[in-house]
Amino acid sequence: MGRAPSGALFVARTATASQLADQVDEAVSLVSYHLRKLADGGLIEEAETQSADGRERWWQPSSYGFGIHEEDVKDAPELAAASAAFGRTVSEQRAEMHTRFLDERLTWSDAWRSASISSEWLPRLTAAELAALGAELEAVLRKYDQAARAAEAAGDTEGRENVAVHLHGFPYRP
Repeated sequence: MGRAPSGALFVARTATASQLADQVDEAVSLVSYHLRKLADGGLIEEAETQSADGRERWWQPSSYGFGIHEEDVKDAPELAAASAAFGRTVSEQRAEMHTRFLDERLTWSDAWRSASISSEWLPRLTAAELAALGAELEAVLRKYDQAARAAEAAGDTEGRENVAVHLHGFPYRP
């Protein structure tokens, strides 16, 4: 699959097959096919139409977060390879998003610049402790996400922006 130039990819809550095809330089029919397959798998769903053109199908993620777990792919080498490739692509996009924020940070208000997070910790943990840490962090993020969705659904949109939270936890050897 082709790819748009670096930095040209966007992250949107909703999009059409045409918009996404432009981003990856592929035929709309191919992107539509893949969107239907993703919908069959429960990863995306149809969204409310965002334009007057009723022929356009709008799509949105089924959730606003995801996780890839080793136990889901460990017994299927083809899934493990696909998961690794997907993980590298997501990692590149995360780095591009963060770099873009750093480059554009002065366009954000003092409040948003102060609220942004860029931290690193290097604890010495067991595998079980890392798993527990991951579960706890996911629960905290889920709590904030659900509260924000409820507030937005109730009309509280003032000052609300899309926020990316990227967190990695993995063993390494110096």
